[in-house]
Amino acid sequence: MSGARAKTSGVVLMVAMVWFIGAVVAGYLRWLEPAPRVVNQIVLVGLTVTLLVAFWKVGSFREWVLSLPMRVMILFHVVRFVGFYFLILYRRGELPFAFAVPGGVGDILVATTALVVAGLLMNNPFAGRVVLAWNLLGAIDILLVVISAARFGLADPGSMVALTRLPLSLLPTFIVPLIIFSHAMIFYRLSRSRGVPVWV
Repeated sequence: MSGARAKTSGVVLMVAMVWFIGAVVAGYLRWLEPAPRVVNQIVLVGLTVTLLVAFWKVGSFREWVLSLPMRVMILFHVVRFVGFYFLILYRRGELPFAFAVPGGVGDILVATTALVVAGLLMNNPFAGRVVLAWNLLGAIDILLVVISAARFGLADPGSMVALTRLPLSLLPTFIVPLIIFSHAMIFYRLSRSRGVPVWV
């Protein structure tokens, strides 16, 4: 690893740690709870846009992101096994069926197939198409989850209070922006690969 890349990696790690700690504090202090109808969506969109702007405007960050192995970007999505927790909270009556079950099952499916795509199919000559199909599935799933959360938050704020408290408060304040950003980066990488193996 070159000195410049090592420095960028250090800065990215430091920013990510500060961001994560801030997200944990926000959840612990329940800063999102007073207005779950709008705050979650504003925070999520704002953080996602910040990541995208940083990618386009900060050259060192862009180079660092593009140097990440595609497998790493795909395997990050195992975090979406959080879908099991959605199902548990539905059984407890803490999340509505129409949000928790479709969203939970969809996330579990994406997380499971991420393991398959990264572990078994990356050296396949059709890997690019497989990754594209998986990424499209994952992007649609996360967007539907976000839309569903916003819809239920507006119609019945009390039904989505679980998303304003730890551990699920980390979804809008940390995890989901990274998920959406990684999907965008995978699409970008695929669009510019031009014959370069996508697992590189």
